[in-house]
Amino acid sequence: MTDFKEIDLYNARESVLIGGLPFEVTDLDTAVRDVVTIAAGSSDQGLVVRLSNASCVTRASQDHEYRELFARPGVTLPDGAPMAWAMRVRARFPPKGAPVRGPSFVVEVLDHGRDNDLRHFVIGSSDDTLTKFVDDATIRYPSVNFAGTYAPPSGAAENGVNHDCVERIAEANPDIVWIGLDSPEREFAAAALADRLPGVFVDVGVELDVVAGAVRTTPTWINDTGLAWVYRLLFTSKPFRCRHLLGNARFILAVIRGK
Repeated sequence: MTDFKEIDLYNARESVLIGGLPFEVTDLDTAVRDVVTIAAGSSDQGLVVRLSNASCVTRASQDHEYRELFARPGVTLPDGAPMAWAMRVRARFPPKGAPVRGPSFVVEVLDHGRDNDLRHFVIGSSDDTLTKFVDDATIRYPSVNFAGTYAPPSGAAENGVNHDCVERIAEANPDIVWIGLDSPEREFAAAALADRLPGVFVDVGVELDVVAGAVRTTPTWINDTGLAWVYRLLFTSKPFRCRHLLGNARFILAVIRGK
């Protein structure tokens, strides 16, 4: 058996505080390699991998219960350009590779996980999204191994974790469980599942909808420049633009106030 502590990313990688939350200093390739390595190992423990963006930092600055999740065992990866910017400011040795982005991280882990025949279980907001995600991933990455899917029924527990969900995951015995629920449900779901089951639990959120094609994403060349936020301001509705601008302002304030 391989204990997750033997591949403790906090010991292997530099960690910094962004808005008071601990983040691993990493880039896309390194994060993918680390998570695939951990998932390929055999363990009777559950490990949470958080894909946390600027919105998560902002929420944590206003919600004490949510903030406490980040003090629990697990790995927190910086998701998105704002987090990459904050990482460069905070880290002693800033990552030189591409920043971690949710959709890219998902497909890279699916791709590289084939070498170890990793088994994937996916929790999503609807059966339609799950079907699109699995079908698209199977076409793009032949031989990727999906052990099962689950869409919480209407009226299920707030974090989507009920007895039926736990039983299905236990029976499927996956190496990685992708949690494609909204925030903060996904973070609480990942923590609850990791307490009950072995495996790696990734709270990827609505990025599953992006990979499945259910949500329009920004062009790759714009993401590479770090100007995705400009694209969203130009091509989204006015209410979204207002929320986005307000969220950015709160994120910057949280980073300034945080250690």
